[in-house]
Amino acid sequence: MSNSSSLNEFLLLAFADTRELQLLHFWLFLGIYLAALLGNGLIITAVACDHRLHTPMYFFLLNLSVLDLGTISTTVPKSMANSLWDTRAISYSGCAAQVFLFVFLLGGEYSLLTVMAYDRYVAICKPLHYGTVMDSTACVRMAAAVWASGFLCSVLHTGNTFSIPLCQGNVLDQFFCEIPQILKLSCSDSYLSEVGLLVVTACLGFGCFVFVVLSYVQIFRVVLSLPSEQGRHKAFSMCLPHLAVVSLFISTDIFAYLKPPSLSSPTLDLVVAFLYAVVPPAMNPVIYSMRNKELKDALRKVISWTFFSSGNIAIALHK
Repeated sequence: MSNSSSLNEFLLLAFADTRELQLLHFWLFLGIYLAALLGNGLIITAVACDHRLHTPMYFFLLNLSVLDLGTISTTVPKSMANSLWDTRAISYSGCAAQVFLFVFLLGGEYSLLTVMAYDRYVAICKPLHYGTVMDSTACVRMAAAVWASGFLCSVLHTGNTFSIPLCQGNVLDQFFCEIPQILKLSCSDSYLSEVGLLVVTACLGFGCFVFVVLSYVQIFRVVLSLPSEQGRHKAFSMCLPHLAVVSLFISTDIFAYLKPPSLSSPTLDLVVAFLYAVVPPAMNPVIYSMRNKELKDALRKVISWTFFSSGNIAIALHK
């Protein structure tokens, strides 16, 4: 048995014992990771380059894509490398860094989804005041508050988690360093402080969730009263993608961190972690671009410009 002062590394969960299945896991995660990089990268490029998308809604969407890229890059590459090189190890400092970055980005994403709900509420319920309430200064301040809240949350959770004595070995039943799995290695009641902090964070998160729900109650009330079917369709196209992302993100996240111990099992924990840590960063670009004509047009321009530039470079090199 060891304590946290003598731990040099943790052992992450191995997806498979056979080499073939390890390589299958590597290729599966590589495909998901590349899809997330491509989708979020295209959205960032489209919003940054297309002046028509320089609005609060797309500014916050750009921030969401940056957070998604960071979230999936914090967990998936290490898991891929472990499968490729047939190892399970992650250093103690590497695990702490992974927890810090993951909580930082996850907390920021939660705050950002709340801000995006407020943006949709003002745009639909108070359209005459939208330009005043959501001006550039207000948007920058909201984005700064999002990143600051994620950083504060990460500092508290990371410092608290890694100050707890660990004496139950170094094996984590997860493919990345997840706080609930680290707490299982504690050897005293000191882990209760981190559990309490998780509960407080969850309560704040639930408050954000209530705010999002109440915002959408008001939004749908206004949308359903619109006389124009085209106006209702446009409003739903703006709101439904965000609502889908919030529902997936919040439900899996809360279940992962607050589920009763009786429901815990390695397989279930793995599935839930995959759903909140890997699926949203890969699916968010698809969800947001599926029913958004402006964004789809901007993405087509980025893709066509990329292929056009690549073709010109190839022709120049050939000559």
